[in-house]
Amino acid sequence: MTVKKKKPAAAKMPAVPKTPVAQITPDQQIVGALFLGKVQDYLSKLGVATLVLEAPLSVGDGVRIKGHTTDLTQKVDHIEVDHKSVPSAAPGEGVGVKVADRVRIGDAVYKI
Repeated sequence: MTVKKKKPAAAKMPAVPKTPVAQITPDQQIVGALFLGKVQDYLSKLGVATLVLEAPLSVGDGVRIKGHTTDLTQKVDHIEVDHKSVPSAAPGEGVGVKVADRVRIGDAVYKI
């Protein structure tokens, strides 16, 4: 007689809260690009934008930051999570991304 063992339940990833489309203004929308999140803060002395990711991001990916007065396209050269440099970050993580120009709180960030 063989005894069947139950498989352990797979650990589920916590759901990442998605930004409602109503909170992305028409001038911030980019059709066909993957939405990463909105700028939470901008540290002008460091040139770093912080955001909570809604999709994965890696060093080398192209991003476009779009807002009312902002339209910046660049390659991601540096990502930090908890003040530590990382090669990539997963959805739900708060990250700091080095940016080439000034961005504003609330600007939409897309992966292109």
